[in-house]
Amino acid sequence: MSSKPEIVRERGRNLEVAFFRSEHAPLVERMQQVSPHESAREAMARASGIKNPEVLDRLIAFGINPRIVTALSLVPLVEVAWADRSLDLEERRAILQRVDPPGFAPGSIERAVLESWLTRRPAPKLFTAWAQLVQGLCEQMDRPAVAALKQGLLGRASAVAGASGGIPVLRSKVSGAEADVIERLESVFPRDGS
Repeated sequence: MSSKPEIVRERGRNLEVAFFRSEHAPLVERMQQVSPHESAREAMARASGIKNPEVLDRLIAFGINPRIVTALSLVPLVEVAWADRSLDLEERRAILQRVDPPGFAPGSIERAVLESWLTRRPAPKLFTAWAQLVQGLCEQMDRPAVAALKQGLLGRASAVAGASGGIPVLRSKVSGAEADVIERLESVFPRDGS
């Protein structure tokens, strides 16, 4: 049988726990609500290299998660390939030739995402998410780095655009729709970073 002092101590502990729960319930609830978003933001920051919380929040709002940030780097190539509303075998090949194998290994989530974009034209919000990513990165880069990123990206996009199609009489394999997409890609970068 328990002694009276033990019962009093046990009751005291129970009252203390109940008091803590009632007093701190709003704080615990708030921490639980903030924690998943903060964790998502931190994970997105690690994956993307972006530090601006507003940009990170916009990416998360677009449904971008840290596991597919790598795949976002290929959005410009995919956008150019789908500019004419169809993606042909030559364009597909041109994109796959420009894929970094370690980041897009067969069976990886990144590769699966890319394959889905090569099969079905992505929604327009994907371009917007990519633009947010680029703008967030450019905020943290110096002008020569932004210029190098822009030049490399536009070069790869132009190579995909030239993979097929175009107007043979003009000896250009880049169609008007593809040229428009390349112009849109270029407009995402800051004017003074070129």
